[in-house]
Amino acid sequence: MAQAFPASTFVGSDCHEESIETARERAQSAGVSNRVRFDAAPASTFKGQNFDLVTMFDCLHDMGDPVGAARHIRESLAPDGTWMFVEPAAGDQLSDNLNPVGRAYYSFSTLLCCPSSLSQDVGLALGAQAGEARIRDVVTVAGFSRFQRVSETPFNIVYEARP
Repeated sequence: MAQAFPASTFVGSDCHEESIETARERAQSAGVSNRVRFDAAPASTFKGQNFDLVTMFDCLHDMGDPVGAARHIRESLAPDGTWMFVEPAAGDQLSDNLNPVGRAYYSFSTLLCCPSSLSQDVGLALGAQAGEARIRDVVTVAGFSRFQRVSETPFNIVYEARP
């Protein structure tokens, strides 16, 4: 993104320090380290205000406190900012997910997503098969007034939330 938008600055955060180190190295190699910053911080405490765009990729459902993370994102956005996030493709009902992708995601959810969430504060455990209704609930409880599905593939759904 930093290469595609040279007039912009970027801030990245992740709770995994090794991932942050890798990101810093890649930014340096790509020649964009003067416009990017990476901090080791969970989604509920990353630093910064008035962001035009906050993005998350396949991680909200793994968080112990996705509502707290969403609330922090809402507070960090500019008044006209956008939160764009990607989550696994999932339907709201079990029967919606009884397909090859859904079956694989239920396995991932059981072995990785739910245990990860349960090991953190709050431990909501949305899992990889949360479904749009549950995701919408997290977003609206966090204070967003606009929420929509903006794109999808057989594997992922892209959501947009706005203040």
